[in-house]
Amino acid sequence: MTEKRVSRWYFGGLASCGAACCTHPLDLVKVHLQTQQEVKMKMTGMAMHVVKNDGVLALYNGLSASLLRQMSYSLTRFAIYETVRDMVGSQGPMPFYQKVLLGAFGGFTGGFIGTPADMVNVRMQNDVKLPPELRRNYKNAVDGLFRVWREEGTRKLFSGATMASSRGALVTVGQLACYDQAKQLVLSTGVMRDNIFTHFISSFIAGGCATFLCQPLDVLKTRLMNSKGEYRVSVFQPLHLGNITIFTFPGSLTTDLIPSVTSVYLRWYLSITIGLVPAGIRLVPHTILTFLFLEQLRKYFGIKVVS
Repeated sequence: MTEKRVSRWYFGGLASCGAACCTHPLDLVKVHLQTQQEVKMKMTGMAMHVVKNDGVLALYNGLSASLLRQMSYSLTRFAIYETVRDMVGSQGPMPFYQKVLLGAFGGFTGGFIGTPADMVNVRMQNDVKLPPELRRNYKNAVDGLFRVWREEGTRKLFSGATMASSRGALVTVGQLACYDQAKQLVLSTGVMRDNIFTHFISSFIAGGCATFLCQPLDVLKTRLMNSKGEYRVSVFQPLHLGNITIFTFPGSLTTDLIPSVTSVYLRWYLSITIGLVPAGIRLVPHTILTFLFLEQLRKYFGIKVVS
């Protein structure tokens, strides 16, 4: 008989909070880049602009909302994925396609539940870019949620929910499913053991996969959540962009987002200007730190299972 430890259902949320505390400045700069209507600054220039205008502490604007988001969005997706995986995979590793399906379901659910906190997070991070008279000036995440509910209605709390849920599904597939598969493949070689170096390699691969999968939806989600009603909802209709066809739905992609898709999105695919690199600089370290923290929590505080 062998003894191993499995995660408690809330470990994913705690690990994600730890990672968010370390990578929040990168996330803030990424949001600023994604909300540019035109590509005027790149990552380093945007970071220097924030520090010059509002001070170093401005890089941590919205941290409370970021932590609230992790304790709703990430806690949910990790809890669903790891609980079901440990139950179904008790007799052996799950096939990769099952990991993908489970990750997509967990991520979609977590993305929807975490939408209100995610929206407040985006707004608080982007506030320093706005002129003083246009800033929302939320005191903290709870104040932001209350003010959105009071001033804009319950429905506004779930603005961008379609994009957030879809992104959550893709991120979770890229992070959790790919991490498990990469770790399984690395260990199967027999060259490496289950240690921190294996965790680093597997999480680095997972971070790259997650960045590639989710970046398009991440841009649209950020712009929808940061909007003040300038994006109008359109009826279901196809949007043709060269050889790409995108279908627009009420509450998700809109007619006024077409310029964003054409001018930012396709340009990202062709030249990798504001998309992949900034998102990867934030998401890859966040993924690595999340899994390093998670593995340590599992090792020292996980539930003992004898098989």
